This record gives sequence, structure tokens and C-alpha cells, in this order.
Amino acid sequence: MYKTYIIAEAGVNHNGNLDIAKKLVDVAVEAGANAVKFQTFKTENMVTGYAEKAKYQEDTTGTGSQFQMLKKLELSFDDHNILNEYCKEHGITFLSTPFDIESVNLLEKLDIPLYKISSGDLTNLPLLDYIARLKKPMIISTGMSTLGEVEKAINAIYDAGNLDITLLHCTSNYPTMYKDVNLNAMNTLKSAFKLPVGYSDHTLGIEVSIAAVAMGAEIIEKHFTIDNNFDGPDHKASLGPRELKQMIQSIRNIECALGDGVKKCRENEKNTREVARKSIVASAIIKKGQVITIDQVTFKRPGYGISPEFLNMIVGRTASYDINPDEIITFEKIGR
Repeated sequence: MYKTYIIAEAGVNHNGNLDIAKKLVDVAVEAGANAVKFQTFKTENMVTGYAEKAKYQEDTTGTGSQFQMLKKLELSFDDHNILNEYCKEHGITFLSTPFDIESVNLLEKLDIPLYKISSGDLTNLPLLDYIARLKKPMIISTGMSTLGEVEKAINAIYDAGNLDITLLHCTSNYPTMYKDVNLNAMNTLKSAFKLPVGYSDHTLGIEVSIAAVAMGAEIIEKHFTIDNNFDGPDHKASLGPRELKQMIQSIRNIECALGDGVKKCRENEKNTREVARKSIVASAIIKKGQVITIDQVTFKRPGYGISPEFLNMIVGRTASYDINPDEIITFEKIGR
């Protein structure tokens, strides 16, 4: 069983089109993700009519307000219901991040198994409290935050009676440059709050998500798209279908390579051990009855004889038989 829960973040990369959303589900299934996640919001509940776009949103979608941009990216309740059923039919978990209480209620009607909270709502304690009281696991992204802000969010969730929290380290810039990743902060979160941790990855490429798994991430979230050239705020910073599949396969390979941590000779090393290790070998003729000296032995491959670590058990003993040069010395060939 694989340990890392991989969320393929479709987000709003469907561009408000249900057919594209279904194709994103298909890509996530083909890539081997555990879940595919969308975003659930009613623009009127999420943003004022005059809120400006983030710089990266202006770079990818041009001028205009957040409201205008987001309104084109909404999915209806019927769309959500269709996508949820489509995911069930294709054996992948449907998830979505809610940005307002009305959206939470919509997702509750679909009985989603857990809630993912965006970095932007880390300080939205009323929303956290509302979701926490639903008593479902909560995954909290921590982009743009301090440890103190994360602590307040955790305490709000705990106070609502929910103890099932996973924290995702995140840098909320699209794309995130490697110098801004600060992946060690993921384990700072783990150490500070004694909670499971993961990584929400906004870098280009797949390396950082793989590194996060090697460092102990239990959840990886990564944006993906059908086509990086589509219009929309997140396509440019998303993986294409082939890259998503490559990332997931690489993570599974790393999980396999991490192993159980027990240091021992693996079954498939045993043959190599015999070939590569050395045995105590006669370096000169040793006559029967002769006391073996250090000058009469050396150490050579193969390693199925007496190991050099037991040299003191050989030197000073008497040969029971004639032993020829290059012959492996065994306990049967020496007396007491």
C-alpha cells in the first residue's frame, strides 16, 4: 500500500466547462492519483466586485477584476454532482476546496470524505470552525502564513472538536521559484504541531514534490492541466498529463526505495555478498601440523569462507591438512 496520498489539483483549470472537467478527471485517473480536486465557490460570496487580481493572475489573464475572472470559472451544483458521480465510476476520489459556507453546504450534499482548506482561508476562523464541526478530516494549506497564524487555525479547529488535521507547507506564488520553496519548513510544521504534514506544490516541474515525499510528506497536492496554453490563471504553473503521470510514478518509486528502515542484508544481496566479500586464504603452503602465522594468510574473494574479522581465530592454530596457496582456509582444516 502506498503511503503518500496524491491529490491531482484540477482547481479551476476546467475554465468553467464540464467536458474539460471530465477530461481532467480522466487524466488524474490515468496518472494514478488518489484524488482529483476542484474548487467550489460562489463568486458573490468570495470576492468583492472591485478586488484586484494577484500579479500572477494579471500576467496570465490580463487586466480586470477578480470577480470577472472567477465568475467565468464557477461550477454549478449539477456540475459538481455529475463530476462526483463521474469520479465514482472511474475509481478516483472527488474532492473540492470550498471558499464559503454556501459551498461547504453544497459539498456536504455530495458527502465528500474530507475538506481541503486553501491558504487564503487559513485565517478565516469562522469558516474553519464551520467545517471542523462536520467532523471530517481537514487538510490545511499554510501558504503566506506564520507559525502563529497556523497555531490559531489549529486551535480553532481543535476548539470545534476536530482533531483530524494535516498541514501542507506551501508557497503561494504561481509558479514558485526553487529559492522560495523552503521545503525544510514542512518539517518545522511537523515538529511544532506534532501533526501529519505534506506539500502543496506550485513549482514548475516535479522535483520538489518528489523531494517532499523523501522528507516525509504524507500528502502531495499538485496542479495539472490538459493544456498549458489554455486561457486561465493557473494553466501556466500546472503540470501537463505526461508530467503528472511521471511525477506520481516517481513518487511511488521513491516510496518503494525508502523501505522499512531495517538495516540488513537483503535477499537479493546474498549472492553479491558471497562474490564481493573476502575470505581468509593461504598465501603460502601451510603443511599439516604447522602453526599458522600471519605471514601465511591473506584475504581474497569469494566470501563464503571464514571472514577476515575472525583472523585471530586462525592465526596460532595448527593445520590439520596441507593447505595450498590461494586455498580458502576453513575450520575443518585447522585444529584446536
